[in-house]
Amino acid sequence: MSSSFVDLIRVFTKSGKGGAGSVHLYRAKYIDKGGPDGGDGGKGGDVIIKGNRNIWTLLHLRYKKHLFAGDGENGKGSNKTGAGGEDLIIEVPVGTIARSEETGEILGEVNEHDEEIVIRHGGRGGKGNAFFKRSTMQTPRFAQPGEMGTEGWTIFELKLLADVGLVGFPNAGKSTLLSVVSAARPKIADYPFTTLVPNVGIVSYTGYKSFVMADIPGIIEGASSGKGLGLRFLRHIERNSILLFLVPCISDNINKEYKILLNELKEFNPDLLKKQRILGITKTDLVDTESLNKLKKKIKADCEIVFFSSVSGNGIESLKRTIWNNLNK
Repeated sequence: MSSSFVDLIRVFTKSGKGGAGSVHLYRAKYIDKGGPDGGDGGKGGDVIIKGNRNIWTLLHLRYKKHLFAGDGENGKGSNKTGAGGEDLIIEVPVGTIARSEETGEILGEVNEHDEEIVIRHGGRGGKGNAFFKRSTMQTPRFAQPGEMGTEGWTIFELKLLADVGLVGFPNAGKSTLLSVVSAARPKIADYPFTTLVPNVGIVSYTGYKSFVMADIPGIIEGASSGKGLGLRFLRHIERNSILLFLVPCISDNINKEYKILLNELKEFNPDLLKKQRILGITKTDLVDTESLNKLKKKIKADCEIVFFSSVSGNGIESLKRTIWNNLNK
């Protein structure tokens, strides 16, 4: 499997500790016993995830297993607050979720470029002794310690953001379609599991209109329970607006194949069946017109059906139009 695409990684993150408050009494040339003037400690740095549309993988985090934000500085005399700790900003692809390994809680999720979300807050700085001065306590000789930050193993999980997700068995023609309608160049060959990582391409429609299409590694029956490669990449389908199911016209039983694909998605996440979907019958260049007409009468589906060939180009424009109309319903 390609080592350049990483969509799941485990990293230890720690936010900064707050600085301690200062215990200090004012002193000057002719003032022996000035009042308390200890400043507050600085806040610890936050751990922040930031969306970056120019990053497509979590590979850059593979060799950075421990990421720490800066600690806040201690307070000083003359009511000087300590400097805040430096925030740790972790750039991740758009569509990344950060969750606690220990609890499974989602700490943050970025869905837009430059969006920033704090996943671990830095500790608060402690109050200096000047804060505790009262009429009944003129010279407090104590201050607060800084608050500890939080730490733990964080799971970063990438779910590709695309308008259209291609769903089908290996060799259904997903990679070929993506290579024809976009500038993406996925690996294509006539054997199962040619696609080992998701591929994304921008498809031009008409004028300046376009949409994003994702080619997900092929699903096999039982993928939802861990068979084949499907389970690892099924989560990428969760972020797609439309699911384009692809079944070759030369399949032994198109209706059965479509139902198997639906069932695998249902077993993985029933909400996936609520998404808009289109059934694309591929490789129509391999059958004659008479056979294709007979086939059209046999197919039963609960969605729009489009027949096309990525090799000859027949039906490609019709497919784009159908996708665009569904995206803009």
